[in-house]
Amino acid sequence: MNKKFLTLSTASIAAAIALAGCGSGPGSGTTTTGTDSGSASATASAPSGSATAAAEHNAADTMFAQMMIPHHTQAVEMSDMMLAKKDIPAKVTALAQKIKAAQAPEIETMTGWLRSWNEPTEAASGHDMSTHGPAMGGMMSDDDMKKLGAAQGTEAAKLFLTQMTAHHQGAIMMAKGEETGGQNADAVALAKAIAAAQQKEIQEMKDLLATL
Repeated sequence: MNKKFLTLSTASIAAAIALAGCGSGPGSGTTTTGTDSGSASATASAPSGSATAAAEHNAADTMFAQMMIPHHTQAVEMSDMMLAKKDIPAKVTALAQKIKAAQAPEIETMTGWLRSWNEPTEAASGHDMSTHGPAMGGMMSDDDMKKLGAAQGTEAAKLFLTQMTAHHQGAIMMAKGEETGGQNADAVALAKAIAAAQQKEIQEMKDLLATL
């Protein structure tokens, strides 16, 4: 993985999310009367029900949710891979469980927001990170995922920690873009929570790598 290219690409994504909010004043947000079907995670602290559903949002909020959903989905998939393996250090398994427990509910939350905003739950093809490999927001390529799937024991643990660190760095960049350009208070709050939690996990993963 070209780390310099990854950094530039994730920065570009963060800028795109931030710029999506430019020119989208309070009057441009979409208001609906539906109910948020997502269950907010503990870190998101996002209210459920009509209060969230009726909240205004802008293009940056929409892009953030649409792009973070596949990003989180891959993190859950990577965590599931580790949880299915044998001979993985207990602390690495515990980290995988923690990542899955945090991000799976956030996927539901963001999906619920998009539906309540009458927005597509998937980004337009030009922004779909799931098909663009490692350059897009720290996403792993198909080859990366195959390598993780095939690895075992300590090798798998090291690869997971290395890949997830890059994955988290991409998520933080996207979250920062939402903090700058987002309008919806709940979405901005989730972005801040993601950035804070994943920054701590990056340090945790670095510490774990040093012990393997």
